[in-house]
Amino acid sequence: MPAITVTGMSCQHCVKAVTTALEAIEGISDVSIDLVSGNVEWKEASPVPTETIENAITGIGFEIKK
Repeated sequence: MPAITVTGMSCQHCVKAVTTALEAIEGISDVSIDLVSGNVEWKEASPVPTETIENAITGIGFEIKK
């Protein structure tokens, strides 16, 4: 299962926003987020470019921890 760490999330509204942004990408489903660690995991029906995922998250105001 692919995963990244997202920073800046502080509540369930943040979790919902990131989940919605990722699930809007074709091929992504079953997004799972640990609010405390910022770990975000999802399933891909087919490979999704990392840049697409990062743009979806940064586009709604969160940052990717690298």
